[in-house]
Amino acid sequence: MNYRVVGGRKLSGTVETNISKNAAVALLAASLLNRGKTILKKMPRIEEVKRLLETMQSMGVETEWQENGDIHITPPERLDLSNINRAAAERTRSIALFIAPLAHLIDSFELPAPKGCNLGKRSLGSHIDALARLGIKIEGNEEAHTYHVETDISKGAARSTEVIMYEASDTGVENVLMAAAKIPGLTTIKFASANYMVQDLCVFLQACGVQIDGIGTSTLIVHGVKDINIEVIGYASEDPIESMFFISLAATTQSEISISRCPYDFIELELFTLGHMGLDYSASEPYRAENGHTILRDIILKPSELRSAPEKISPRPYPGINIDNLPFFVPVATQAKGTTLIHDWVYDGRAHWYLEMNHLGANVDLLDQHRVAIKGPTPLFACDITAPPALRPATLLLIGMMAAEGESTLFDVYPINRGYENLHERLSKLGASVEAVE
Repeated sequence: MNYRVVGGRKLSGTVETNISKNAAVALLAASLLNRGKTILKKMPRIEEVKRLLETMQSMGVETEWQENGDIHITPPERLDLSNINRAAAERTRSIALFIAPLAHLIDSFELPAPKGCNLGKRSLGSHIDALARLGIKIEGNEEAHTYHVETDISKGAARSTEVIMYEASDTGVENVLMAAAKIPGLTTIKFASANYMVQDLCVFLQACGVQIDGIGTSTLIVHGVKDINIEVIGYASEDPIESMFFISLAATTQSEISISRCPYDFIELELFTLGHMGLDYSASEPYRAENGHTILRDIILKPSELRSAPEKISPRPYPGINIDNLPFFVPVATQAKGTTLIHDWVYDGRAHWYLEMNHLGANVDLLDQHRVAIKGPTPLFACDITAPPALRPATLLLIGMMAAEGESTLFDVYPINRGYENLHERLSKLGASVEAVE
């Protein structure tokens, strides 16, 4: 699929934040811990979720995706990985989240290594070290392009312990949480990520009967249980990264847009930073998401005279600026007076994708593989570009095209469809001209 975009239009209206991709895939993986039926509510119809479902189905798991978005998941008596859908598994980095749940069921197995986003060299180092403390050993098989997993956890050999995360990895902590959930006793996870998808997973595990202390902090204490065999309902919460997409869109196009159901705690610092850049916004009184935990607010953004950020913009583990939200500052900075320095220190090489904005008339200078300096404001003009193979850099180009005068085409938008449901249709309701074409 490609997107044909006629840009330069002022947008208006209200858009509702959809359910989070990252929380949704974590709950799908966690459903494998349950020997009973799991119902996951209002799951996003995105490519990442579809790939995981295809993989689960190939292992014998029954899944039913209902019209209202709910997914009903029924496990088989015995999982079978002999006919695993390798093509589906390799297309999502989220497949790594299956390691811990499968380790409770199978002593030795091969799992296709994920390809996912091409964001430079990223290993599963934090997963490997932390899970080893719980008796799960992971080795990469480069020739077969698989992860080889060995464990005695299903035989009751694993013991609860203390795990120190040397990296604040969201998925690393999620794997440790799922491993610890079915190891009786107390497992303490220190220096844990407290990000939104981790909190959503904790809330779901508690619904499964696993008590977790310290949710929202960097120290989690898991009261593991011997078995999970209940009918459980899980709620992934709204996506702060999607809220940030629309925030960036409104700021870049100088449009008045209302965004409902924003998970405010996870975009508050981003909004505060944009406020320092001159963005005019207001927020409603807080209310709870359907999971009973996440705090939501509605946000109204107004056309604003933007200026460069007074300090460099860089991500940090929660409660800092989210690494997935960092790219959305790039199109905003192209319309801000002065020079904005963006430091993308987490991923090796992702910053070079920001240079693609120069095809649209931006002035982005790559200082090194992690830092860009963006001078603005610059008028943006139409250009045809192939989407980067990474989700967030692809979406920032779409924002740039909607701000650019004239007709652009963004080719090969599968990376965007991995994380956004019917995005072009939702943008059209705000007055944008974005058409899906083959």
